[in-house]
Amino acid sequence: MQRLIASFAFVLISVGLVAAPVSASTVSALPETVWNGQQTRPDRGLPDGEFALHTTPEGQSVAAWYGAPTDRYRHNILGDAIEAGALHVAFRDGRKFSLILPRSQVFEDRTPRIVDLDGDGHPEIITIKSFQDAGGSIAIFGNRGSALVELASNEPIGRSNRWLNIAGIADYAGAGSKQIAYVETPHIGGTLYVLEWRGKELMPIASLPGFSNHKIGSRHQDLSADISWTGDSRPELVVPSDNLRQLRVVGLTDGHLKEIKKIELSAPVLRRIVPAENSGSGCVGFKLESGENVTLCPPSQPG
Repeated sequence: MQRLIASFAFVLISVGLVAAPVSASTVSALPETVWNGQQTRPDRGLPDGEFALHTTPEGQSVAAWYGAPTDRYRHNILGDAIEAGALHVAFRDGRKFSLILPRSQVFEDRTPRIVDLDGDGHPEIITIKSFQDAGGSIAIFGNRGSALVELASNEPIGRSNRWLNIAGIADYAGAGSKQIAYVETPHIGGTLYVLEWRGKELMPIASLPGFSNHKIGSRHQDLSADISWTGDSRPELVVPSDNLRQLRVVGLTDGHLKEIKKIELSAPVLRRIVPAENSGSGCVGFKLESGENVTLCPPSQPG
């Protein structure tokens, strides 16, 4: 079923090639049901988008979500032609911020991610941003003074209607900060990349071909997971192969992504699931298109 455009007035602005911060008053205060997890979908966001929630070390709650649905990109990679034209962030203490993209860009995503990438106690918002003439990219946003602004991004793929999907965000390099892993073009010979935040840029530090973490037209973007496979302080990634019929465990070692384990599956991966109760706490679970559930556990865990 297609996503329906929410019944509210669109914010239609054109600001060249620069995203525009909007007055905080454009975002309504969030009800308590959002903060306690009872309301997961924004009233004026993407109809199938959700709130991302985060709590800072000081105990401050933060929410982020996409808004201003638009059909101006028409890629249909997530099942229809409706994407987001705005990013909203709210703090439980009452601060509220919005950022409106120019008409040449959209957020080709369902739900943003809130992560403290550099460990300074202030969270960043990680998004998938697509350009009309250059395709997908990763962009991170944060609050600076009274505005929500773009802090850094990587180069877009370089061609319209070419997408990428985030695979994980963690300290894969053991550098004391978090990196962003994503699969570029997961439907046509996907490559797994790891990005590091450096100034105003997200720089690729490693890559490995042969992956997919999304099936074209699907709402499920969560076909990959972090896992502590080797048991050291750095997590590894579990990402399906490019035909979705294998689970590949990969780690970042000496600046290179290396495959540690490959698990053959009886059918393609459909989505992530919560592992069975008798599985170890470090296990990850997947549902296959056949209906079968598969639980993958590190060698030191039962499963």
